[in-house]
Amino acid sequence: MNVVEFLDSRGVRYEVKQHRPTFTAQQMAAEEHVPGMNVAKPVVIRADEKFFLCVLPACCKIDTDALKKSLGVRRVALADEDQLARLFGDCALGAEPPFGHLYGLETLMDASLEDDPYVVFQAGTHESAIRMDLSDYKKLAQPRVLKFSYHMQ
Repeated sequence: MNVVEFLDSRGVRYEVKQHRPTFTAQQMAAEEHVPGMNVAKPVVIRADEKFFLCVLPACCKIDTDALKKSLGVRRVALADEDQLARLFGDCALGAEPPFGHLYGLETLMDASLEDDPYVVFQAGTHESAIRMDLSDYKKLAQPRVLKFSYHMQ
């Protein structure tokens, strides 16, 4: 089930917009004319032996020390492209939606996203974005909310 089918099956309001291909969350923010703080950037990490889908603002990076402490793990590393391709078979590489449970992963959302009324994210391709209310996103994604990011300079 792709992300649009999932959203349709849950009956939530959302908007899909087409845009020129973008390959970073910040590029998508610019293309969609929204602040980077409103773009939900998914980053897959491996914490010890378990994969997680971390969701943070486009203009932020993961603080691995904070994430290790919050998860109670020794090691945190980014998933590589081969691992992403195996986990997200229905998505273009780098265009994963921020719903970990659709792919057997727990979703971790950075607390800084809670400051905004809506989020924008890739819809599984580099040419489409979904905008939805943050409250609907949280209801569907059921993320564990933690503080694990810092704003890029």
